[in-house]
This record gives sequence, C-alpha cells and structure tokens, in this order.
Amino acid sequence: MARNLRDGKRRFECSVCSKKFAYNSILLTHFRSHTGEKPFECSVCSKKFAHSSHLREHLRTHTGDKKTVECTLCSKKFANSSHLRAHLRTHTGEKPFECTVCSKKFGHTGDLRVHLRTHTGDKPFECTVCSKKFAQSGALRAHLRTHTEDKPFECTVCSKKFSQDSSLRAHLRTHTGDKPFECTVCSKKFARKDNLRAHLRTHTGDKPLECTVCSKTFAQSGDLRAHLRTHTGDKPFECTACSKKFGQTGELRVHLRTHTGEKPFECTVCSKKFAQSGALRAHLRTHTEDKPFECSVCSKKFSQDSSLRRHLRTHTGDKPFECTVCSKKFAQTSHLREHLRTHTGDKPFECTVCSKKFCQTGELRVHRRTHTGDKPFECTVCSKKFSDDSYLRRHLRTHTGD
Repeated sequence: MARNLRDGKRRFECSVCSKKFAYNSILLTHFRSHTGEKPFECSVCSKKFAHSSHLREHLRTHTGDKKTVECTLCSKKFANSSHLRAHLRTHTGEKPFECTVCSKKFGHTGDLRVHLRTHTGDKPFECTVCSKKFAQSGALRAHLRTHTEDKPFECTVCSKKFSQDSSLRAHLRTHTGDKPFECTVCSKKFARKDNLRAHLRTHTGDKPLECTVCSKTFAQSGDLRAHLRTHTGDKPFECTACSKKFGQTGELRVHLRTHTGEKPFECTVCSKKFAQSGALRAHLRTHTEDKPFECSVCSKKFSQDSSLRRHLRTHTGDKPFECTVCSKKFAQTSHLREHLRTHTGDKPFECTVCSKKFCQTGELRVHRRTHTGDKPFECTVCSKKFSDDSYLRRHLRTHTGD
C-alpha cells in the first residue's frame, strides 16, 4: 500500500495516486478515499464515515451542539476548524486545489471533485423516476422538480414561479434589463450565459449539434429542434384565427400577417410593403435588375427562384396543379385559380369604365382596349393592328392561306 520514503519530511507515499504524507496514520486515512472503506459508524442512525472527525461532526446533528468556531471577518460560526478554513477562502480568494487535467483551481476539494467529472464524464447521481444521470447532486435535485412540478422559487415582481434558483435569477433580468454576459468579440450583451454561448458560435462558425436523422449540424439547440420537425412532421404551433398548424414559430408569425394584414418590410426605393422579408428581397431585384436564377436549359434568367421554377415547367411540361372539379391540370397556381372561376362563375375583375366583370385579368385587359382603342398587336405582313393577339393570329391566316 505504501512505500517508506527516507528522504524529506513526507516519507509515506500512496501506491494508488503517489500523494505523500508525513505520517503513516494519515496515509491510512487517505487510502480509504480509494477503497471506499467507512469504518466509523454512528451509534444513533448507523450512518458510516471514512474519518473519525467526520463522525464527530455528524454526531452534533443528533446532540444539537452549538457551532463553536467563529470567522473573525464576518462572524459566521462553524462546527469545526476545517469548515472554518474552507470558509476563510471565500474571503482570501485562495484556491489551493488544482485540476491535474486542465490546471483550473478551486477553493474547495468538493468543487474540484465535481469539476473532474467534466473530464471523466462521470454522472453518479441518477434520477429514480426516469434514470437520467447527473454530475452534481444539485442538478439532480433541480431535475426532480420537473417530475414533481415543485416550483419553490418565486419572482418578487410578477410572482412567476420556477423550479430552479438559476432560472429565477435569469428571469429577474427581464425586469431589470440587466445583461451581464458580454461577447468578447463584438461586445454584444446578453441576459443569459447560454444565449452568449450560442451567440459566440456566430463568430466561430461552430455547429456542435447534429441531427441524428440526416447529420445536418446546427449552432443552436432551438434550430436543431425546429429542423427535427421536418423529419417528424410535428406542427405544434397553431394559428388562433384559423387553427392552421406550423412546425416553426417563424412560420406561424408570417402566417398571422395574412389575418392582420401587417406588412412590416418596406422597400426603400418605392415604399411598397411586404409581409415577408424574402418577398422584399425578391422585389428589390426589380429595381436593381439583378437576376441570379438562371435556367439550366435555355439560360434565361429570373429575379426570383419561384419564377425560375414556373419557367422550368415550360421545358418539362409538368402541370402539378389539378382542378378538383374537372381534373384539368395547370403549370401555375394562378392559372388554376383563374380556371376555377369558370366553374364558380366568380368574376372579380370589373371594368372601371362600363362595370362589366370578368373571370380573368387577361380578359379585362383585352376588354379595356375597346374603350381606349389601343391595338398593340401588329401584322408583320401588312401592318394591320389588333387589340387581341387571337385576332392577329386569325388575320395571319389570310396571308398564309391556312
């Protein structure tokens, strides 16, 4: 168990961890930290201890002995001198216990033991309800409240209750506006440490959270949770106006604008407003003439990806939009909507001159030319003009003999 070292004051060395001691009796006591032996038993409640001093301290919980050792700085009292020594470090800032892995220092051996579990991954505290394991007993106690729904920590401002004191502290900052956690890169401040950690990944590009289904990685747990719903089909966010459900809160927010009519995104060029930021970005290209979406078949370019998708159907012949009445198919939703009016008889487009109504905007445009006299379609053979391209096609046959 021990090697007798004849050089120096500490002659007795632990064969497990090589720690050295001045006396063999201290080594024997230390060795119990490796073996787990607890030879000192309480005669009242049978609890066992590795050290006789720990048993003596414990016995005071039965006898009610007063705390006799007092801190000269703050007058706090303790049952024994070892507890007082540990307490004094809160005043001196002394941190004599160093982690052998990362060299971080601690004021108490207990804090070092807990820290070491971040390196070993040891989680000795297990929930008796769901078997989840924790590195700290305090974390287990806080977790157990999720099963009991016990919320002992109450906000003095709004009376909201929390299961953990850390959650209460974070909540209180919503009242005070305090943001104590500052980004060292851009100086942005946050009310919660986890929000700062998530923000830091925008600088590092780190995406430590991986989807177990498709291996896509994310910087924030909220983004991963939202992504997982694309696999599960879960839609927990419901519109209070029409009961439509969505997989993400952002989608619900955008949808709600169809009910409220809100259009918070305004074009800085023409002041036109939009309900979605993406719609504004697409609109801005009408001012810049930027057309980043190119057809791989004919190289025609478009300002919006949706316009490119519609155009591609002219090459593929795909008509994905089917009329539920007569099964006629269309390449565009707008064409299907116009067609449906032939079944419903709905004529929403009214001429401002004679009040005649039409099913389609194209029909209204052609009709307006009867009032304006506009004839934009010209025959390339004889230069005769027409108000409608169908009239021009019919006329061309007089030249071709078709």
